Amino acid sequence: MKSIFAAGMLVTMALSGTALAQDYPTKPITVVVPFSAGGPTDTVARLVAEAMSQDLGQQVVVQNVGGAGGTLGAGQVATAPNDGYTLLLHHIGMSTAPTLYRSLPYDPLTDFSTIGLITSVPMTLVARKDFEPNTMAELLDYVKANGENITYAHAGIGSASQLCGMLFMEAVDTPMTTVPYQGSGPAMTDIIGGQVDLICDQTTNTTSQILAGEVKAYGVTSSTRLPTLPELPTTREGGLSLEIGVWHGLYAPAGTDPAIIARLEASLQKALTNESVTTRFAELGTYPVTAAEATPEALTQTLTSQIELWRAVIEAAGVYAD
Repeated sequence: MKSIFAAGMLVTMALSGTALAQDYPTKPITVVVPFSAGGPTDTVARLVAEAMSQDLGQQVVVQNVGGAGGTLGAGQVATAPNDGYTLLLHHIGMSTAPTLYRSLPYDPLTDFSTIGLITSVPMTLVARKDFEPNTMAELLDYVKANGENITYAHAGIGSASQLCGMLFMEAVDTPMTTVPYQGSGPAMTDIIGGQVDLICDQTTNTTSQILAGEVKAYGVTSSTRLPTLPELPTTREGGLSLEIGVWHGLYAPAGTDPAIIARLEASLQKALTNESVTTRFAELGTYPVTAAEATPEALTQTLTSQIELWRAVIEAAGVYAD
């Protein structure tokens, strides 16, 4: 009798969970961005959140939980209730954290349910507008000749700008003096103000400044030139072997009902075809991923392969956060 009762309870719970998933969502959803407001990942999140709100019929609210290179916000979501009302929008840092942080309080592969990829944002090498080199070739020669006399800004440990800087210094086989900031916004402010020399950051955070002539741009880290910046050569055109795109993905806490994940996946895919999203993305030098990439399977595959890729890069550089 006990086994029959237990089986009945399991069936009841499963049916109850299915009913809840069918009604989902019934209240606002919070998307945690593990970086400060105004940065490139925050920009992506707010565009997607607004479009998903229209589809889901509930407000999707962006909450900035910065600190510890994105691990603070990610850790908060990892331990949140897996009811679909707390999500995480994170970038490439999700794949670098397991190596950068030796005592990471969560496992990116087991503590989250993946929903889908969103976009891969190219990066640009830019400098204060009165920086001496004028072309990529001149920049490479100048960096090799001056090395640690050059200040390289980045948005903090684990940030995309730090990762790009690591790859750049590895490519030219020359270290520079790194200057960490608490976010891309303050770093870009000091580049514009001439307090630091150089940064490699996402087009979502540099395109406006490049077009306004507030910074000097050398190259974009994509395989082809960008329609929004047609005069800016690729890094490869300029003689630098550096291609990197900062991919973004959407996650829920592990164990989230598959029906809820499916609803969020469908909403994400719809958001990525929203005209306001595609138009603004294009203006910022990026594009939404395809429907086949905005899936749990594609994000899981990307995350798994990128963890291995960045483990080798970070271990070779010997740069750790703790």
